[in-house]
Amino acid sequence: MESIALVAAGWSAGFNAYLTVLILGVSGRLEWADTPASLQQNWVLVAAGIAFVVEFVIDKIPLLDSVWDAGHTLIRPMIGGMTGAAIAGAQLGRPAAFALAAGLALTGHLTKATGRLAINMSPEPFTNVVASVAEDGMVAVLVALAMAYPVVAAVIASVLAIIGVLIALSLRRLVRKGLRRVRARSRAGPSTAT
Repeated sequence: MESIALVAAGWSAGFNAYLTVLILGVSGRLEWADTPASLQQNWVLVAAGIAFVVEFVIDKIPLLDSVWDAGHTLIRPMIGGMTGAAIAGAQLGRPAAFALAAGLALTGHLTKATGRLAINMSPEPFTNVVASVAEDGMVAVLVALAMAYPVVAAVIASVLAIIGVLIALSLRRLVRKGLRRVRARSRAGPSTAT
């Protein structure tokens, strides 16, 4: 895998870090791609698989997905950074590879979190499910491209990152509304159910 692949892997980790690690690890284990041995270890694959299943379910539930995203504001960039350091650390140096991939993962994460808060303003739950499935599909395609055609994947990830930042900036008002809604529901707690 070329060092340029870390651009796509880093950005993808911002959307779904566990799926990114799982695809890279399984692909290396099955010898479909030359991925770092650290991502192919049993404990890494099991942990990523379990976390992916949990996120897959939570990601479909309006507002709970936004709480999950808030909790992953540090986790996704950290996983993206570690993945980037594993992929391109030898060529770029581990600190530089970590910083680049973590920054890209943070951009991807903020794009996802902002978009999801905006989607949560919709009263129906189906938009959330469609968005979640589309995001997972995008991550799978982008990571697969990163292994087969790293330059193409890097260009696509870069364009998506720029588009994501522009969308996030334009949705700021909706995001603020979404945050107020999440806070109001979390303060209300179980007393609203009675």
